Amino acid sequence: MTDPRNISINDFTYSLPEERIAKYPLAERDASKLLIYKNGGIKTDTYRQISKYIPEDSVLVFNNTKVIEARLLFQKETGGVIEIFCLEPHEQYADITTAMLQKEKVFWHCLVGGASKWKAGQVLQKEINVSNQKIILEATYHEKRTGTFIIELSWTPASLSFAEVLHFTGAIPLPPYIKRNAEETDKVRYQTIYAATDGSVAAPTAGLHFTPTIFNDLDNIHVVREFVTLHVGAGTFKPVKSETMLGHDMHAEWIEVSKSLIENLLKDLEEPIIAVGTTSLRTLESIYWLGVKLSLYDTQQPLFLSQWEAYELEKKKITASTSLNALLNWMKKNNSEKLITKTQILIVPGYKFKIVQGLVTNFHQPQSTLLLLVAALIGEDWKKVYEYALKHDFRFLSYGDGSLLWRKED
Repeated sequence: MTDPRNISINDFTYSLPEERIAKYPLAERDASKLLIYKNGGIKTDTYRQISKYIPEDSVLVFNNTKVIEARLLFQKETGGVIEIFCLEPHEQYADITTAMLQKEKVFWHCLVGGASKWKAGQVLQKEINVSNQKIILEATYHEKRTGTFIIELSWTPASLSFAEVLHFTGAIPLPPYIKRNAEETDKVRYQTIYAATDGSVAAPTAGLHFTPTIFNDLDNIHVVREFVTLHVGAGTFKPVKSETMLGHDMHAEWIEVSKSLIENLLKDLEEPIIAVGTTSLRTLESIYWLGVKLSLYDTQQPLFLSQWEAYELEKKKITASTSLNALLNWMKKNNSEKLITKTQILIVPGYKFKIVQGLVTNFHQPQSTLLLLVAALIGEDWKKVYEYALKHDFRFLSYGDGSLLWRKED
């Protein structure tokens, strides 16, 4: 087996014509086409019929993160525009939820468009009226770090949370490959119907296709719905620039997992567990490895999973049951109902899946870590799947069509 660190990104490319990238979603969420891959075979249907391809009593795990209006545009007195893109909270906050609930002011890691025009000490201001209430938002440049700026954002009325301020003053950050400005409809359509926890700067797009009708059909065949939270960062669009994966620094993302979810997974390990989206999959697999660490080491350190740890821990041969029980015992010992931590897991060909048997996902960019994840799940057949999708007029990327992929056994 090739060492995952030596995998060449050039082996995971394909030609994606610009016209195949969906610029807008279809009028109806569940009308999108669905490619079904199993044991080397491929079928085409629509999301509306997905329940026909999910076994009874399966477990579907969704990511309930909510996209925040992370793009803030400030106009200077000279007329120039400076764009602040809120990436993630400053490390002084315990987690994203805590940061989103801050009142009066907050510190955030940001990208800044037009930073050279923003002089030190200059305070940017934005003023809007909402229901006869004036909201004033100010931005102060504090510090430049590698790749980001630390920006202090402060506002009145101070009674508003940062989540509310963003909702009123910001814009939904569409992916860079959707080459248009966000429109009013994107506030609804670039959000899953079950989005609940503020924190993502990109949607978990596999879930955009699900509707109450689909949920009703799944209920009828006793499919269990579970939810995790992984706040998608802008790093999900970060290109792999190194020749091999050893040189790629995988982005870390916040995950939140309830104790009840882990208990339910433990009961359902014999049933097919299907991740809706690569973010749900990364969360589920991360849970396993965090449990492995706890079963091997009596750690009081904050839990964290780095990008290569899964491959190093693989030789320990810990069962999913042992891992999840270790995690539950740790949560009980710490009197915690929710696990909140960061994962940097990088899933590439050679990875051994521990929890997930199936994946619902959209079609991803060439030479991306998401495409590598798909290849890890179905092997070299990823090429067959993508060739089929291109040949049969599937729409690609965030607003495009999707697939149900069953794991290829060794």
